[in-house]
Amino acid sequence: MYAVIATGGKQEKVTSGQTLRVELLDGAAGSEVSFRPVLVVDGATVLSTPNELSKASVKGTIVGEDLGDKIDGFTYKRRTNQRRRYGHRQRYSVVKITSIAKG
Repeated sequence: MYAVIATGGKQEKVTSGQTLRVELLDGAAGSEVSFRPVLVVDGATVLSTPNELSKASVKGTIVGEDLGDKIDGFTYKRRTNQRRRYGHRQRYSVVKITSIAKG
């Protein structure tokens, strides 16, 4: 059984017991979160209509936080001595999916 969930503007295919990295969520490590399923597949049965998905739920536990790769940027304008260096490192939440329920 697997589900497709929507989180952080992206969709992820998850199964029960899977650990995945999603956009930063509110909540401390050990707290439980609930995701909105977009699609639930159980063998030959596919739940995709809004009436069927209103009963379905995907729950997970926040394991901790993780940092993404460092992104280095540099902008300049020629002949004017304008230069700017910047960097960014995205923060992610690590979530372990505990249960997928059809309802």
